[in-house]
Amino acid sequence: MADLLTHVLAVYVLLTVASWRFESLTPRWVAVGMCGGAIPDLVKTELVLDSAVVEGVLGVQFSYGPVSTLGGVLLIAAAITLVFARRHWRHAYAFLVVGGVTSLVLDGLRVYADGRAGPWLYPFTWWRPPTPSLYVTSDPRIVLVAIAVAGVVFAVDRNRGDATTEDRQNPIEADP
Repeated sequence: MADLLTHVLAVYVLLTVASWRFESLTPRWVAVGMCGGAIPDLVKTELVLDSAVVEGVLGVQFSYGPVSTLGGVLLIAAAITLVFARRHWRHAYAFLVVGGVTSLVLDGLRVYADGRAGPWLYPFTWWRPPTPSLYVTSDPRIVLVAIAVAGVVFAVDRNRGDATTEDRQNPIEADP
């Protein structure tokens, strides 16, 4: 689960820092993007619900593998988008995909035995990009770094938010 937490926190950091530049990027959309960061990790559902059980219920072959690919992110993000009001579909889909792709990119940076990441660009290509092998998923230092960076971003964002709120409430007394 440390991998899931790292993915969600990475999206939080990315979108929160982007929100400092883009005023329309509100905390609501940051949260939606964070949910998108969890999409590729839905593959871990197999730990609870075996694919053979799903095959038996559906009556067709089933595998969780494609969930952690670009095609899986695009498809699941589209399904989740339908939960939102129609006027929010574009934003919801965009932020879910940004979160999912961020998660896939992070997965592409981890250590693989053969030096190549998984085929996360499926169904567009089976090409497995080379990986820089920056980290091992089970290394607890990775999640600690993610928590620390997210904590710093949270503190900075909170301080920025307080100053911005004060400036909006009383623009005449605001410091230049």
